[in-house]
Amino acid sequence: MKWNLPNLLTVLRLVAAPGVAVMFLYFTRPYADWFALILFLSAAATDWIDGYLARAWSQETRLGAMLDPIADKAMVIIALMVIVGYSSMSPWLVLPATFILFREVFVSGLREFLGDTAGTLKVTKLAKWKTTLQMVAIAILFSQGIFEHYLLQAAWKMDQTMVNDILKGRAEDLQGLRGYYAGMIWSGRLGLWMLWLAAALTIVTGFDYFRKALPHLKEPL
Repeated sequence: MKWNLPNLLTVLRLVAAPGVAVMFLYFTRPYADWFALILFLSAAATDWIDGYLARAWSQETRLGAMLDPIADKAMVIIALMVIVGYSSMSPWLVLPATFILFREVFVSGLREFLGDTAGTLKVTKLAKWKTTLQMVAIAILFSQGIFEHYLLQAAWKMDQTMVNDILKGRAEDLQGLRGYYAGMIWSGRLGLWMLWLAAALTIVTGFDYFRKALPHLKEPL
């Protein structure tokens, strides 16, 4: 194995993946949401940096090629598990997350079965866009949790009537409720829309990989 900076960044991204879930074990919300978001964004940034450095410095290795997609999948899957686990289990969130998880397991199983011929399932540009959309959607959904908890904190000890009056502009907003509420609503909607778009690309790229693998699946054992 050849260690260099791009490979080290990939390993750090792989290690950071479970760290997103660990944040919710050791910190209360919204601090856990903040730390998870910062850790996720930092790790996601290395996804572009390590690839760029490996190509620019001619340091592409088999180790990096193997670890890079694993780190991406670990980040996405663990982050989705955390978001779904701390959500209201809305089917509009659970369904695209299910499509994404199913596709990752399915394609990983295809690559394992094909063995030496798995090179036919090289990562496409559309698959890279899919991963980018997943990461952006997840980051936005983490920010929704932050807005939600600041809203609840600002509305502490207020009755529902007072909260409704403030949100509808009938009462003075001294705590910034309207800003937190708007941030929660729009980050939730945008994150969900982008997650559905990522799920659609996930299905398309998964079918594309299956189509490319189909000739090899017809061969006798």
